[in-house]
Amino acid sequence: MKGNWSVLMVLLAAMLWGTTGTAQSFAPASAHPVAFGAMRLAIGGLTLLLFISIQKKSSFTFRDWPLRFVFLAALCMAFYQPFFFSAVSVTGIAVGTVVAIGSAPVLAGVMEWVVYRRIPSRNWWIATTLAISGCVLLFLYSGSVQLNPLGVLLALGAGASFAGYTLVSKTLLASHPPDMVVAVVFTLSAVMLSPLLFFYDLSWLLEGNGIGTSLYLGVIATALAYLLFARGLHRINASTAVTLSLAEPLTAALLGVFLVGEALTFASWIGIILLFSALAVLSFTKRKPINEKAAIRT
Repeated sequence: MKGNWSVLMVLLAAMLWGTTGTAQSFAPASAHPVAFGAMRLAIGGLTLLLFISIQKKSSFTFRDWPLRFVFLAALCMAFYQPFFFSAVSVTGIAVGTVVAIGSAPVLAGVMEWVVYRRIPSRNWWIATTLAISGCVLLFLYSGSVQLNPLGVLLALGAGASFAGYTLVSKTLLASHPPDMVVAVVFTLSAVMLSPLLFFYDLSWLLEGNGIGTSLYLGVIATALAYLLFARGLHRINASTAVTLSLAEPLTAALLGVFLVGEALTFASWIGIILLFSALAVLSFTKRKPINEKAAIRT
């Protein structure tokens, strides 16, 4: 039963991530995507720190933390933002999104095999194949697809960053509570990205829709979403969690249809069906208890 709740929490996190595109569409046009991403992490990190402070956990201490893993997790999350937004800017939304999101589960599976010597299950391979195929049909339905090598490389960097964040976070969760792991990692990530804010115009924050969308993305789509993701990740494999996170583009597509009134092609609806099928395969897969403490020594 705990495994099912873990799957549900990861799915809820992905669904919240899927609202970011719709929410960002309400932001001022002058808000640069990179600055928007940095502000999102800053607000998210502060929210998480406030959350664990309110909990007044007496066990909260920076002692006994594997600092190189904390730094690596924060670095992965900090890199994900500019990698993804730059990829979309260079090679277009379709290719950038498919390569970044589609490569993450495969890279997570490879990393998990290299680090933990754990070969992903047959159901994971089936679900991942279905999910990636669904993403391709969902995003690459447009005839105007531009393939830029640099953009593809940046998108692969974004996929690797998310996969790396998930894998390293899994290691941290073996010895520290999910709330503390997310708070520490995101605060450090926000500090890493904060210099970027000095290179962009932030006057859009003074507008109502600017601060409103920033608060929503920071508090709900970042702090709450990654808190749910970490709690779910605590009991399932990293590769499984990354594949489940493909509920993000599924949510974004459905919001576009039912809220924005976008029309999807037949191929896109087939992609949605494939994504649903992939999530169903993973959701009903029996999971064995896992222990990561012995896998990596700090």
